[in-house]
Amino acid sequence: MKARVFVMPKEGVLDPQGKAIGHALGNLGFSGIGEVRQGKVIDLDISERDPAKARAALEQMCQKLLANTVIESYRVELVG
Repeated sequence: MKARVFVMPKEGVLDPQGKAIGHALGNLGFSGIGEVRQGKVIDLDISERDPAKARAALEQMCQKLLANTVIESYRVELVG
C-alpha cells in the first residue's frame, strides 16, 4: 500500500523558508503572492494491507519521527 504524509508548520509558527520563497518570487517579478508556507511530503510504500492498521502505523510514525508535533501538523493519505 502506498501512503503520503504531508507535514506543515502549524499556524502561528514562524516559517522562514516560506518567507524566503515568497520574497524570491517577488524578486522574480511574480506579483499577487500572499503568505507562503513551506512543508514536506513523504511518500511511503508499506506492506500493511488493512487500511485501519496502516493508518494507525502511519500515525505512530508521524508522532515519533516524521513530524515535530510541537511546531508541525501532519496529514496522512492512503494512496492505494
